[in-house]
Amino acid sequence: MSTPTASAPDILSPEFAADPYTAYRALRENHPLIWHDATQSYVISRYVDVERAFKDPVFTSRNYDWQLEPVHGRTILQMDGREHSTHRNLVAPAFRGRELAEKFVPVIDQNSRALVDAFRGDGHVDLVDRYATRFPINVIVDMLGLPKSDHEHFHRWYSSIMAFLSNLAGDEQVTAQGLRTKEEFEAYMLPIIRQRREAPGDDLLSTLCTAEIDGVRMTDEEIKAFCSLLLTAGGETTDKAIASVMRNLVEHPDQLQDVREDRSLISAAFAETLRYSPPVHMIMRQPAEPVRLSGGVVEAGKTLTCLIGAANRDPERFRDPDTFDIHRDDLDMGRAYTAGANHTAFALGRHFCVGALLARTELETGIAHLLDAMHDIRFADGAPPAEHGVFTRAPAALRLTFTPPPERSSRSGPSIGEEPP
Repeated sequence: MSTPTASAPDILSPEFAADPYTAYRALRENHPLIWHDATQSYVISRYVDVERAFKDPVFTSRNYDWQLEPVHGRTILQMDGREHSTHRNLVAPAFRGRELAEKFVPVIDQNSRALVDAFRGDGHVDLVDRYATRFPINVIVDMLGLPKSDHEHFHRWYSSIMAFLSNLAGDEQVTAQGLRTKEEFEAYMLPIIRQRREAPGDDLLSTLCTAEIDGVRMTDEEIKAFCSLLLTAGGETTDKAIASVMRNLVEHPDQLQDVREDRSLISAAFAETLRYSPPVHMIMRQPAEPVRLSGGVVEAGKTLTCLIGAANRDPERFRDPDTFDIHRDDLDMGRAYTAGANHTAFALGRHFCVGALLARTELETGIAHLLDAMHDIRFADGAPPAEHGVFTRAPAALRLTFTPPPERSSRSGPSIGEEPP
């Protein structure tokens, strides 16, 4: 084991923020297990170690007690055993199968079309500002049956919570604002939750309020915490994933053309983006007993920072890992959105992201709409924009130029996957 030195990259350094991928390579090859004093955590970077940290039951999510609970309340991510399985079964049906297809796909489609129609004739757009940061939050607000007029509140809340979660350096002002946000969100949500219990409707919040397994229902606080988690996890990751998928495709025009001609490849483009430039670059775990990993032993109860961005580019797991390739055969596309995925962007095992299929549906719908509305897409600045962020990462802006499609008189836009004339 080693500590950050001149030869071991520091995950809080400006150099790391500017180019984590070079740092990931150095960590994997020479420092697979380091103690990082500023975050009081061990840092791992090899695929085999990150995979084990997500799958082996000895690694708990007790770190979320201090990482998430102060700003969300107690969430499903902190639960284990029967409690975790019961609560996961309470919320999971809304994010898969018939419930997702019948109730929420129309919501996703409508929100995406409305945003795309607002700029489809302009010939230029900052896709982050006009689409990516708005689409997933609008979808979540509609799914929960909340007023879209409160969008700016939700955007402010989710930005504040994400700043709290990304605050690896411990900025006191960021922490204080995050705690204030929790109070504001509680004051907003709890009365609405009580109303939905009394008079449920046909929305996700009502489903959460009425769901029951073996006599167990979620409390008002648990529902509020899940909504807070959904707002940030579902908003932030999908926001960044959309920007990164489009950036990667525009940077690789041959692959963009393949996707334009075969819309079934949107799913592959998303999966490869999750591997190549994931929206979340690190997730923490905490072992219940001492564990030996590459490079040494992690003591029981210590925080372990798992570098997803490093694991997903490990040459021991993926061929030519620093190349974006939607046709690669060593990424399991059939299981890319399940707990059996071989990328680590959604975590793995029992705490695999419950919203993975929702994210996939949003991405497939959104990218199809964008490709229908935008032809001959190019970077407005002539080159791909830089990524920003450490905990989460994506372009902060994505300015594109494009040729609008011919005007349509009979409807506002083409159907998902339909080729423009």
